Amino acid sequence: MTLEERMARHRQSVDRALDRILPAADQQPSRLHQSMRYTVLAEGKRVRPVLTLICGEMFAAPSAPLVSAGAAVEMVHASSLILDDLPCMDDAALRRGRPSNHLAFGESTALLAALGLLNLAFATLASLPSPAVPSERAGEAATVLAGAIGSSGLIAGQVVDLEAGESVTDLKTLEFIHSHKTGRLFIAAAELGAILGRARPRERQAVARFAKNLGLAFQITDDLLDATGDVATLGKDVRQDKGRTTFATLCGVEGARSLSHELIDHAVSALEPLGRRGAPLQDLAETIRDRHA
Repeated sequence: MTLEERMARHRQSVDRALDRILPAADQQPSRLHQSMRYTVLAEGKRVRPVLTLICGEMFAAPSAPLVSAGAAVEMVHASSLILDDLPCMDDAALRRGRPSNHLAFGESTALLAALGLLNLAFATLASLPSPAVPSERAGEAATVLAGAIGSSGLIAGQVVDLEAGESVTDLKTLEFIHSHKTGRLFIAAAELGAILGRARPRERQAVARFAKNLGLAFQITDDLLDATGDVATLGKDVRQDKGRTTFATLCGVEGARSLSHELIDHAVSALEPLGRRGAPLQDLAETIRDRHA
């Protein structure tokens, strides 16, 4: 099976799970549930849950719990997109080719939808315990995901980003922002797969290092696409970062591209302890290197 076929299969599995897990659009309060489904089920790359499923498959994790964990990761990601687009944050008008959630449903409903998705993500992990998944592993997965979101994770990156505004002038601060806003959820996605597959500590460390470098490379590519891409291709606003420091503005387009390639090389090197089993992750890294949307 090629990587493209594998990713397509994983996306379909996650999409089916999300459709099942999310409240029905006509279930009261219907507008809230419509808002939750609007962002989560919009067409997307599903890179984070695909990473969960690929890592889990490497360690023979049970399929159904693995897909549920990937769905939980995607709900967290969708929640962060809703919050990131709000007027008090980035004030973005377009997301995944459609009006941002707050423009479609109003700010208050969008905010509540984001909170609802976070709650549902953890409820999904709480439902994992079974003969195939001991309760302590489900608890460990929830702890890892919570850490990726909290005040030392995604939220930390967003706070520093907002506080810095246009004043970021050094690579260290920029790396802190995006290694937390983007990178921490990539790491959690990979670790959830490893946890459910009972990976050994050395193996889990390898996929975490891989995901850390891949997540930052993914963000740098995002910055490059914002600087050089177009709305029709990306399905979201471009030039949103105008006036703000990004990897593209701080390092230049070619410098940022070189940094992204270096990070992908580091990600691939991190897979050495996995031997041939790491091949699907190496292929995934190369798709990020060649990313155009």
